[in-house]
Amino acid sequence: MPVPRRGLATFGQVDNIVGRLRGTDSTGTVLIAAHYDSAAMGPGASDDGAAVASMLETVRALRGGPGLRNDIVLLVSDGEEDGVLGAEAFVREHPLGKAGGVLLNWEARGVSGPSLMFETSANNARLVETFTGAVPAPRGHSAMVELYRLLPNNTDFTPLTKGGFAGMNFAYIQRSSLYHTAGDSIANLNRGSLQHHGSNMLALVRALDHDVTYFRALGIMITYPDQLVWPLAVLTVVAVAGLALPARAKRSLSLPRLVAATASAVVPLAVSAALAQGLWELLVSWRPAYDLMGGLLHRPRPYQAAIVVLCALTVLGWYLVLRRRLGPAALTVGALTWLAGLGLLCAHVAPGASFLFALPALTGSLGWLAAVLLRTPAWAQTVVAMLGPVTAAMLLPSLAGNVFDGMGLALGGVSALVLALFGLIVVPIAESSLPDLATRPKRATVLAVPLTALVLTAGLVAAGLVVDDFDADRRRRMHLAYVMDAATRTAHWVSADVDPAQWTKRYVSGHDTAALPPGYARGTLWTGQAPAIAAEGPRADVLAHSRDTLKLHVTAGKGARSVTLRLDQPMTHATASAGRFGSASVPVTGTRVGTWPSEIRFRGIPARGVQITVRIPGKERIGLTVIAETDGLTTVPGFVPRPPDLVAATREDGDLAAVTRSYTLTRDS
Repeated sequence: MPVPRRGLATFGQVDNIVGRLRGTDSTGTVLIAAHYDSAAMGPGASDDGAAVASMLETVRALRGGPGLRNDIVLLVSDGEEDGVLGAEAFVREHPLGKAGGVLLNWEARGVSGPSLMFETSANNARLVETFTGAVPAPRGHSAMVELYRLLPNNTDFTPLTKGGFAGMNFAYIQRSSLYHTAGDSIANLNRGSLQHHGSNMLALVRALDHDVTYFRALGIMITYPDQLVWPLAVLTVVAVAGLALPARAKRSLSLPRLVAATASAVVPLAVSAALAQGLWELLVSWRPAYDLMGGLLHRPRPYQAAIVVLCALTVLGWYLVLRRRLGPAALTVGALTWLAGLGLLCAHVAPGASFLFALPALTGSLGWLAAVLLRTPAWAQTVVAMLGPVTAAMLLPSLAGNVFDGMGLALGGVSALVLALFGLIVVPIAESSLPDLATRPKRATVLAVPLTALVLTAGLVAAGLVVDDFDADRRRRMHLAYVMDAATRTAHWVSADVDPAQWTKRYVSGHDTAALPPGYARGTLWTGQAPAIAAEGPRADVLAHSRDTLKLHVTAGKGARSVTLRLDQPMTHATASAGRFGSASVPVTGTRVGTWPSEIRFRGIPARGVQITVRIPGKERIGLTVIAETDGLTTVPGFVPRPPDLVAATREDGDLAAVTRSYTLTRDS
C-alpha cells in the first residue's frame, strides 16, 4: 500500500500475520496491533519485538483463562518502518480490518522507561476510563498527542484509526539514542519496560463518547471530561483578572505596568529557546559526530541540566532587571497572563494540552489572591502563594522531560520553552528573599548571578563531553553506502557524515560527487572510489509514454530487495502494480529536498518486477535513475566490518549496496 510524502510515493509487498480469538458472545472486536519488521539498521528488539512478544504472552494468558465475551484480533503487521504499509493494507483489504473496533497499538521509541499511553483516537472518555481503571500503573497524559504531532513520523495507529478503529497507542521512550540502531537489541531491552507493556496489554484486553483530559499527578491518574476544558480555560482568565484588580486597588500595579510586564515575558521565553538551540549547535560544532544522533544522545543529562541552568538564569535575569521598574505584582500577574493565554489557546487548537497551562495559572491566581486578601502571617501567605508553583511543578518539568526523551536535544528549544514557563510562575516566590525594592543592588551582586550560572553551564557542558563519549557500549553513529553505475561499472563509497570516523576514512576522502549517478546525491556527501561488484543492476522498460503519463516495467536484479526511482521532474500521481498483489495508487504533492524532485520506492520487490505508472504533466524529456538496493556491504571486495564502537546511522540509504541505471526518456523512446 502506498504512503504519500512530499515528492515521494512508497509502495511495498507486505505479509501481515492476522489471528483471531473468538469471544463467547461477541459484541465487537478488540484489535491488538504491533509490527514485526524493524529498521534496516537494527534488530528491533524494542521496536517492535517487545510488543510482539507481549502479544504472544497475552494470547497464552488469555487462552489459559476464562473465555472472553468479545473477539480478540491480533495484527502483527509488516512494512511499518517503510511507511505503515501493512496497516494500510489491513484496513483496505482484510475483512477484519474493515469491521472496526477498539484498537490497542504498541510501539517503542527507545529501549527503556514506562509504557506510556501517548495517543488516543477521538471520543476517548470510555477508553481512558478503562485505561486508568484497568492497568496497574497507568502512565501518560493527553498533551503527549500534541507533542507527538511535532515528530516527523507516525505509527500503524494512524491508518488503523482512519480505517474506523477507536483506540490507544502505547510506547516507551527512554534511552532513545539506541532507537533504530543496532543498539535496539535484546541485551539493551529493559525487562521492566517489556513487563509494563505486557501487563498493560493483558489488563486492557480483559477490561474491555467524548474526549477526556488525563494526566498523572502525585502518583494518581486524574481525568476530567472535554466539556470542562473551555470553562476551566475561561475561569483561569477570570481568576488572573481577579488577581489584578485588588493588586491595582492597592497600587501594587497599574495597567501600563501590567501590559509592559506581560509583553516583556516573551523575552525570557524566546531567549531560553534560542540558548537551548544554540547550545545544540555548539555541541554539534565541537563534536560533529552528534549530527547523526539527531539530538538523541546516550547520556544527555549534563546537557539537559545546562539547559535548565540557562533557563533559570534567563528567567531570573528578566525578573531582577524589571522588578524595580515594573514591580513584583505586575511581573507575577504578567507571567500568569501568559499561562492563562496559552491555556485558552490550547483549548481551541489542542484541548488535551490546555490543562498544562490553565491549571497552574488558575491555582496560582487563586493562591496569590488569597495571599493578598487574607490577613494571615507572612509564612501563611507564602504557603498559599505556593499553590500555583506546586501545581506547575507537578506538570511542566515532567513535560519537559518527556520532550527531552522523545525529541532530544536537537529540539531542546521546545523543552526550554516549557522550563521557562515554569520559571515564570515560580520566580515570584523568591521575592521575600530578595533585597528591598528601594535598595539598589551592588554591582558585584548583580554580576554574581549570571557569572555563577555561566560557570555552572560551562561545567555541565564539559561534564557532558566527558561522560557522553563514545565507546563499545555507547556507540558512535556513522553512515556509509556503496553505489555503482551498472552501465559504466564505476563505483563509489558514499558517506553523509560531517566528520567521518577513522574507519569511514578508509573508504571516503573528499566531496566530489560529480561521478555519482545522476540524481543519486542527496545533501553534502563524502565520496571515495570503490571496486565494482558482480551485479546486473536494475532495468526500466518503457511500456508507454504519452503527454503526461509514463508507464514502466521495473526490475531490480538478482538479490536486490528494493528499488528506488528518482526523476528530474515533479510528479503528481504514482501507481504500482505487482501481479497477485494487485494495484495501488497515490497522489503526490510537493518535491523532495536536496535531490531530484520526485522519488518512488518499492520495498520487497518481486523477482519478476513491478509496473510503475507516473503522471508528470507536460514534460517531453525526463531524466530517470533506477536504484536497486541490497542490504549490507559484505559483498563489496575489500570491505572491512566496522569496529565495535561504531554503529550504522538511521539514514535510510546507509549500509546498502546500491546499483543504479540511468535513462533519458522522451515520448518516442
